[in-house]
Amino acid sequence: MQIKKWILLNNEVMIKKDDDYQLDKDKEAVRSYFLDYVNKNTVFFYTLKEKIDYLIENNYYENLYEQYTFEEIMRVYALIYERKFRFPSFMSAFKFFQNYALRDDSGEKFLERYEDRIACISLYLGQGRVEQAIKFAELLVNQEYQPATPTFLNGGKRRSGELVSCFLDEIGDSLNSIGYAINSSMKLSSIGGGVALNLSKLRGRSEAIKGVEGRASGVLPIMKLLEDVFSYANQLGQRPGAGAAYLNIFHSDIEEFLDCKKINVDEKVRIKSLSIGVVVPDKFMELAEKDEPFYIFYPHSVFRQYGQHLDDMDMNKMYHELVDNPKVRKKRLSARVMLVKIAQTQKESGYPYLFFKDNANREHALKDIGEVKFSNLCTEIMQLSEVSEINDYYQEDIIRRGISCNLGSLNVATVMENKRIKEAVSISIDALTVVTDISNIDVVPSIKKANEELHSVGLGAMNLHGFFAKNFISYESKEALDFCNVFFMMMNFYSLQRSMEIAKERKKTFKDFDKSEYAKGTYFDKYLKLEYLPQTDKVKSLFEGIAIPCKKEWKELKDQVVEHGLYHAYRLAIAPNQSSSYIMTSTASVMPVVDTIEVREYGDSTTFYPMPYLTNENFFFYKSAYDMDQMKVMKLISVIQRHVDQGISTILHTKSSDTTRDLARYYIYAHKIGLKSLYYTRTRKATIDECVSCSV
Repeated sequence: MQIKKWILLNNEVMIKKDDDYQLDKDKEAVRSYFLDYVNKNTVFFYTLKEKIDYLIENNYYENLYEQYTFEEIMRVYALIYERKFRFPSFMSAFKFFQNYALRDDSGEKFLERYEDRIACISLYLGQGRVEQAIKFAELLVNQEYQPATPTFLNGGKRRSGELVSCFLDEIGDSLNSIGYAINSSMKLSSIGGGVALNLSKLRGRSEAIKGVEGRASGVLPIMKLLEDVFSYANQLGQRPGAGAAYLNIFHSDIEEFLDCKKINVDEKVRIKSLSIGVVVPDKFMELAEKDEPFYIFYPHSVFRQYGQHLDDMDMNKMYHELVDNPKVRKKRLSARVMLVKIAQTQKESGYPYLFFKDNANREHALKDIGEVKFSNLCTEIMQLSEVSEINDYYQEDIIRRGISCNLGSLNVATVMENKRIKEAVSISIDALTVVTDISNIDVVPSIKKANEELHSVGLGAMNLHGFFAKNFISYESKEALDFCNVFFMMMNFYSLQRSMEIAKERKKTFKDFDKSEYAKGTYFDKYLKLEYLPQTDKVKSLFEGIAIPCKKEWKELKDQVVEHGLYHAYRLAIAPNQSSSYIMTSTASVMPVVDTIEVREYGDSTTFYPMPYLTNENFFFYKSAYDMDQMKVMKLISVIQRHVDQGISTILHTKSSDTTRDLARYYIYAHKIGLKSLYYTRTRKATIDECVSCSV
């Protein structure tokens, strides 16, 4: 079989010449890919009018003429094409055309270039407002912002899935509730969303059913059902279904829950494709640190005694009472051994995710409205949730809020280069708001309720390590900490400001705003006590020409928010965004890179992806995450977390020589410095595919 020319050119990157990698070969590969493949397999039109008419008439695009004149459409396309965009990397071009570009019904011919895709999305998000569409177009063609994969893939298309990335819901302890969750998961997965479910309210294995002890099957059979659901329900084959299950560490089934990810476990127990996460309250970490006994509780016995679910209890207050109550069924374990068990499971499979429940709620601005109980597939979504009551057919259900969140990411490097932090954040919030407003999630009432009442969005960031390397900053340095403290403070400020402006314009806030820390003004205390200004000369120079909000401006913003409210209950969340970071020719999320030149296997070929802005001069600033001090990495993430109202997908990169004790130390440190979650743990020898739902 003949190897394609562009693959050969891309592979020549690794053939050193005069002891240097031939990085220019990657650009040659891009040219060859277009000349020898893309252009030959693209449907060309003589005029823009012909193209738009064809795409609408053949049901590829929504009817743009219902909202815009052709002249307005042409303005958006002209702005984008005038920039003469070129993919700087073969991987970015390849990823776009393989995964995102619209094809004809045969699947053989491309109907879109990158410029067409972002023009279509801009017009779609503009909702008939051409000036707004132009703002979106400029943001996207500058590559200052990347929408989440569902939005980028589906926006403006006639035959498509939904635009939202993430859905979360709780399962109540009844067959009706379980059935509702399974049905909801199937529907949400089919429209392209990743689904996470909190199983912590389900009774444990061998608990009573209708007063008969020993009858309950526990959480594992439910996980098996969910795994099948996500395997079956995908988005027209374009994206596979993806789901996650979370369980409180004090739940009686926790051992079995962890064992399901062991490679050598019985197939009846093993869960292969469903992701798992553990909800970890402060109390457990305290017991583990002190090496004290640790009790797990049978949740139905707790509910029968207290009329409250174990998962809803404050374990700092209730733990010892539950231990002392003889009517609460329990089992004694070792907290330290449990921590090691988690570490062992992570070393073997990368799972479970860890969600530090009390850390998330300690900084939760909506703590008087509801509690954050679990997270999503990528551990960055952290919003209040409630369990619905799903009754028999002749009784009305009591629908409470699940969680819906659509995502997008700023490109740190381009936003800084263009000195457009304020503009980029503001327009990005507008783009995310449109998605929230127009999303049709009627198929699942609890998710619809959350979206309509809270208007949650999740603006994140990518290309942090790329920006550092371009500017000769070490990821583990004090300059990196300094930069993050200022940049993400500004993201927080301008996202709050824009959310306030939208609330003022619409005369509408998220539900129960008046009970929030925002309305009370206490949320702003930390910004009124300290100035978040650059401290190092290097970072001062990077922010030259960029206005940085000071305490006075924070005070003004506080007063405006108290007066006018906020439209969004949640605004910021930093997702992994591996997939679409390729399109942006950026490094993924805010995490350090794994390889200076990344290797990817696609079918029968190997593709190399040199990190953005890579030169022989900055090569060593792309230090691998595996070679970094993980404590320093987590410290940087904790600095970012100060300014992010939701969470950050944080990956631990460990060596095969790292022991379970080393991993346990990382968990304790992460918890101590205020991280809200830990995503995958990866070892140098292992690879774990990123969850597709949050690959923004």
